[in-house]
Amino acid sequence: MAQLKKKYVDINDTLRHIRLQVKEGITWALQNVPYCINPVDLYYWMRIRTKYVLDPDGVELLQSADTMMTDANYHGITGAGDCDCFSILTLTALNAQKFKGKPWIKLAGRSKSNPVHIWAGIDYKGEEIAMDLTNKKCGEERSYPYVQKIYFNYL
Repeated sequence: MAQLKKKYVDINDTLRHIRLQVKEGITWALQNVPYCINPVDLYYWMRIRTKYVLDPDGVELLQSADTMMTDANYHGITGAGDCDCFSILTLTALNAQKFKGKPWIKLAGRSKSNPVHIWAGIDYKGEEIAMDLTNKKCGEERSYPYVQKIYFNYL
């Protein structure tokens, strides 16, 4: 189980730690995430099990799937986290499912240098599927002036 609670440094630091958190949660996902036929089914399995909660003030909180989805959750609520925790869960679950596709994250914001939102998804069977667990429906993406898509290779 892994949880990183620290002062925000920059997006590159956060991305490095997201990768580590994904790796940390793979065993949990292989044992606890049921087989899903496609990424859309996986999205809805995760969506009903998550609850959006802000990070503590002045802190970047990153939780691996095996922390966020258990009673070890920082907030004391199984499945509670924010957009980066949800992205970690999604990338971890996608990795465990081994879908034939290219997983990615999107960083979005009102300026190029300061992203305010992150979500994960996958290019699957010729279609881009956004899996933003802060939205009610799979495939939904909020509009931001600046969006950067970064492919996230399976570990």
